[in-house]
Amino acid sequence: MFKTIVEAFKIKEVRKKILITLLLLLIYRIGCWLPIPGVDPTVYSSQAQDGFLGLLSAVSGGALANGSFLALGVIPYINATIIIQLLTIAIPKLQALSKQGEDGRKKMNIYTKIAALVLAVAQAIGIVVSFGTSALDTNLFGADFPLWIISTFVVILLVSGAMFTVWLGDKITELGVSNGLSLLIFIGILSTAGMSIANAISGIGSDLNNLWSLIGFIVAVILIFALIVWVDLAERKVPVQYAKQIKGRKMYGGQSTHIPIRVNGSGVMPIIFAMALITFPQLICSMFWPDSAFFAWYSKWLGAGSWVYSIVVAVLILFFSYFYAQLSFNPEDISKQIQQNGGFIPGIRAGKPTVEYLKKISNRITLFGAIFLAFIALVPTLIFTAINSDGTLVNAFSATGMLIVVSVALEFNKQLEAQMLMRNYKGFLK
Repeated sequence: MFKTIVEAFKIKEVRKKILITLLLLLIYRIGCWLPIPGVDPTVYSSQAQDGFLGLLSAVSGGALANGSFLALGVIPYINATIIIQLLTIAIPKLQALSKQGEDGRKKMNIYTKIAALVLAVAQAIGIVVSFGTSALDTNLFGADFPLWIISTFVVILLVSGAMFTVWLGDKITELGVSNGLSLLIFIGILSTAGMSIANAISGIGSDLNNLWSLIGFIVAVILIFALIVWVDLAERKVPVQYAKQIKGRKMYGGQSTHIPIRVNGSGVMPIIFAMALITFPQLICSMFWPDSAFFAWYSKWLGAGSWVYSIVVAVLILFFSYFYAQLSFNPEDISKQIQQNGGFIPGIRAGKPTVEYLKKISNRITLFGAIFLAFIALVPTLIFTAINSDGTLVNAFSATGMLIVVSVALEFNKQLEAQMLMRNYKGFLK
């Protein structure tokens, strides 16, 4: 990957796109540190440590903990994208719209942004209500200034920051390299990890054991990243043979190709679904019923770190892995496409036998992918806790964060290679 970046900088057009991408990422990181007038950052920092709010803060690079302008980050847009994808399957009109080419994609993008705006408003209100009046700084407006006006002002700035983040992501996609929103999440996760490692390094002087903990943590992270890359690139290649066809004086077909079925085809989505589902009741209770008996019971048995939480998360990941596999891989559609183009899978009859064969392979591959995701979601945290007992480095990389970092890095590398290849083709044509 580093070699690809070095080679890309030698090409003027690609170098310009990389510099634009870095500039927009820098603007995003500055926005993650710009405080919102009217909030107390210390309250945000103390409450946005664990649970769902901790996950939001980690993905945004600590922006939520800083009480900054871009505290919501890209989370509302991600949630909106997931909701629109699910509605596309349930609503025939949306499903037909998604298949209408570029115009359909533009309309779907507009619907997604409208949903993101609604979710950003709801999430901003939830955060302000959850943190309470203690998180509002009345010194800026005066002690007699109505708190509801300050709260409304904070909500408006949070929502504006979320939509500005979406705009930045679109500009990176349009003018830079790779998917902009993915890069924003990528840089936010790396920033959170960098701050945790910096804190661990600063503590080496007081205790030499911290040095060995840091070395052990770095070795564990490298090994886990290597495992994620290995599984992320793994795929099952189903061979497909296309029969020869004679049209006029020319012969077409006769090619041999394959259908790639990735082991981790669903990516990080099952983990996000599972984490969101199990932490959502806790988040709602913390906002509206913080002193209730149900909230105390739920935090004890289904809060992060309990053995019941680990089992439920593993089961939910298995379920959502199969659920998302059904969305991303449809054996019936693939079987029809193969048959319409005069192709067949060697040893398998066309039609229903091909569909059943593809379903069987997909289910087996999905099982291995789901077990891998459950392993990544649970085991690394236990390893980091054993290595770093004081907890300084435990939250440096979450399971979701590590999967996202690997996926975005591989996609960025592919986009750079595609940009360089396109430039070589242009030079050849000239």
